Amino acid sequence: MEGARIYAANAIRKKNESLNFLRLASRIDATASRVQTAVTMKKVTSSMTSVVKGMEKAMQSMNLEQISLVMDKFEQQFEDLDVQTEYMENSMGQTTALTTPADEVDTLMQQVADENGLELQMEMPGAVQTKLGGVKEKPTDELGERLAKLRSG
Repeated sequence: MEGARIYAANAIRKKNESLNFLRLASRIDATASRVQTAVTMKKVTSSMTSVVKGMEKAMQSMNLEQISLVMDKFEQQFEDLDVQTEYMENSMGQTTALTTPADEVDTLMQQVADENGLELQMEMPGAVQTKLGGVKEKPTDELGERLAKLRSG
């Protein structure tokens, strides 16, 4: 009995340790993302400064061709910023997501539930459910209908 108690205490300690490391990793990822965003914004700011200076020169000479070139450059830099922002958002989503495959987690949860005689119902929100007899339920909302259309073809 004493051995089991020691094992349980060690397991709880290790679990808490791993959760603390996970929290720390999440904070580090968030900090790295903020630093990267700051660096990107600094680059964009300096680029915008140079574009504004170019626009100022173009406006002084009222050379429409030069104004057009400056505006095109500005639009290109703005599009680059959109791409970088999207990339940062995607990388943030990937770094903060769990690295354990979902099917392994589901399998482990089902195994523990079976061992303890529990009934576990895992459903994905918005998923189309299949009833007995193979008839699919129709999605109840517009978003679900659009998702079903996209999946079917």
